[in-house]
Amino acid sequence: MAKEKFDRSKPHVNVGTIGHIDHGKTTLTAALTKVSAERGWGKFVSY
Repeated sequence: MAKEKFDRSKPHVNVGTIGHIDHGKTTLTAALTKVSAERGWGKFVSY
């Protein structure tokens, strides 16, 4: 069973966060996705 070819026409960014528990990694990620969505670069997902 063949898989579909991956469409690489859209720009993308992978962001990794490291840090101690309860130091705001999820909040930072949510803020980045919200700003990205407001600028029309992505879709906001509430955490």
